Amino acid sequence: MTALPDTAAPPGTAPAPRAGGATPRGARSTLRGALAYAGLTVVTVLVLVPFAWMLSSSLKRNNQVFTVPIEWIPPELRWSNFIEIWERIPLLTYLGNSAFLSVVITLLQVLTGSFAAYGFSKVRFPGRDALFLAYIATIAVPWQAYMVPQYIMMQRAELTDTHLSIILLQAFGAFGVFLMRQYYMSIPDDLCEAARIDGLSEYGIYRRVMLPLSKPALASLALLTFVNTWNDYMGPFIYLTSNELWTIQLGLRSFVGQYEAEYAMIMTGAVLSVLPIMVVFLFGQRYFIRGIATSGLK
Repeated sequence: MTALPDTAAPPGTAPAPRAGGATPRGARSTLRGALAYAGLTVVTVLVLVPFAWMLSSSLKRNNQVFTVPIEWIPPELRWSNFIEIWERIPLLTYLGNSAFLSVVITLLQVLTGSFAAYGFSKVRFPGRDALFLAYIATIAVPWQAYMVPQYIMMQRAELTDTHLSIILLQAFGAFGVFLMRQYYMSIPDDLCEAARIDGLSEYGIYRRVMLPLSKPALASLALLTFVNTWNDYMGPFIYLTSNELWTIQLGLRSFVGQYEAEYAMIMTGAVLSVLPIMVVFLFGQRYFIRGIATSGLK
């Protein structure tokens, strides 16, 4: 009789994959990946549908906006809406005010946040951690709790109805300090020690060592601050009363009050207010993702 060959696998080796496909573990992993992509696709569609409807409505007549079923592509594209709205309201003034406040506040937040974060992460002094915890704890305090005292302070300083009031109130932020500190903690302390041995001051280390290494975190903070400032409604609503100082959010709200039934024009203004944010995000999304991923935030 001829002996059958021994088909047992040697000890310590993985079993051969089954004939006709992947292993059960690989099949489950593939299924989980497919379900994850399907879920992300559904969420993406749900998020983008309102924006698609807004864009479609901006190219319609007023009586076509709420038609049932929805006409996603109108039979007549009214590009004239994007010209007419500039004649209805001083849209350029509103956009300019929003851009000015967003840029200035973003620059100040990046400067103050990164500078304070350097002190909290790389400079040793008594009570540093306790002071940082106390400062970060202010994130948990709702703005409505100190809104009235802030307004009284600005009123007594005669800064109400000025852009300076908005700038001073938003030039500092605990979240920016927290974000930058988390990123700075990932940078080895040996770099700072070597720079001190070479004779650099703390200001020199911050400017010549830390800032060049923290571009992703700086970009993330700048993007978040710009978007929040651009979309801010309550701050300008409380402090700005003159029409020539209004931001785009106040201008659109006033437009809604004056032309309640002109839904197509309202959607046109909304599209124009969203475009700058889209452009900024498209240019900064790569740095934004890197900065969030390396700063310890989930």
